[in-house]
Amino acid sequence: MLLIIFRTVFILTSVIFTILYYSQSSTQAIIIAGSIAAVISLGVIIIIEFFSHSFSTRQILAAILGLMFGLTIGHLLSIGLSSVDLDSIGTISGIIKPLIYHISGFAVMMFFIINHEDISFLDKIIPVKINDSDVEIPYKILDTSVIIDGRIADICDTGFLEGILVIPNFVLNELQMIADSADSIKRNRGRRGLDILNKMQKDQSIMVKISDMDFKDIPEVDSKLVQLAKIMNAKVITNDFNLNKVAEFQGVEVLNINQLSNSLKPIVLPGEEMTVTLIKEGKDSNQAIGYLDDGTMVVVENGRRKLNEEVRVIVTSVLQTTAGRMIFTKLKDN
Repeated sequence: MLLIIFRTVFILTSVIFTILYYSQSSTQAIIIAGSIAAVISLGVIIIIEFFSHSFSTRQILAAILGLMFGLTIGHLLSIGLSSVDLDSIGTISGIIKPLIYHISGFAVMMFFIINHEDISFLDKIIPVKINDSDVEIPYKILDTSVIIDGRIADICDTGFLEGILVIPNFVLNELQMIADSADSIKRNRGRRGLDILNKMQKDQSIMVKISDMDFKDIPEVDSKLVQLAKIMNAKVITNDFNLNKVAEFQGVEVLNINQLSNSLKPIVLPGEEMTVTLIKEGKDSNQAIGYLDDGTMVVVENGRRKLNEEVRVIVTSVLQTTAGRMIFTKLKDN
């Protein structure tokens, strides 16, 4: 609606100014001039809108700036040419000067248009638009262990994982085999994994894709995962320590949920105090073991006599391993 108003106003003002300019002429001349002004105004609008729809704002701005720079360069060259006192140049200067303006203006304008994406100062005025098709969608492939673990669904709910989660068909088949196992523990783990997948598929905030790609010549599921990740340029999400190492060795990026969990555990420093319940004996004599709420193992020296009791301990050292973290302590009473 606003464009229609602007078009109408532009045509009317053009006609009015033309009529005022020819107001001293005959009525027939005024009507003809006004009609011509209306037609020319309409043509100008069509040309402007054609360029506006056919070219980006950045390209048009680059063309205008390029023309201005080119004409400025041409003007400086013309001044330099005028300062040269040669009879031969003076006779043809009337032809050379317009050519200098024409060639320099066109050349610099074309240079700006062709390289408009590389001209950095244009970014401050009109940034380069990035199309959705130009943005690479990050894929993350889930393995069987991380699906059965279940924490991946909670991590997705927090919004920390972006992109598309890929579930290969061979992983689904492995889950189905585990869910149909005669072993009750394996059967429950498999069914839990299938329930986690159903929950994730129903969640609208999580993008899940089932991949039909398979590798018949590769029998191992882990090797298939690595191969699929290479083809899709994807990362593998796993809890499997061995798969983690094999994938990294073959240049595939891995996101390990256990490593993420360990990194989120609160830091404990030697000398700090904590309370822990001792639930079993340790490997060495007089040692007892307890666990924090996050599952961290706490080894207490000389704590065996306090088994099944809640004790206050002092941290002596912390050992970080690939399997997790161990905290070594001593009884505060000692």
